[in-house]
Amino acid sequence: MPNTRKRLATVAVMALGGLSLSACATTDYVDEQIALVNTRIDGVEANLAQTTTTANAAAAQAQAAAADAQNANRRLDALTGRVDRLEQAAASQRQPRN
Repeated sequence: MPNTRKRLATVAVMALGGLSLSACATTDYVDEQIALVNTRIDGVEANLAQTTTTANAAAAQAQAAAADAQNANRRLDALTGRVDRLEQAAASQRQPRN
């Protein structure tokens, strides 16, 4: 009986050793996985750079449009007084219809 236990213990140790060794990743496998992840990271970085460029261009266009709008508002404010004076002059020259 002690011999059976010894054999059983030996078989169990060998089985556990075999299972533990099979779970280790090889260097080549790890390198392949890292290369895949690096490729994905490079793609994401390229997309980020393109998005940043697009966002900066949109911001510049928005600032230009805001400046144009402010200029248009100034011109409109300047014209409003002139239009009001012309309307008052026209109203004072109107003669009532009979």
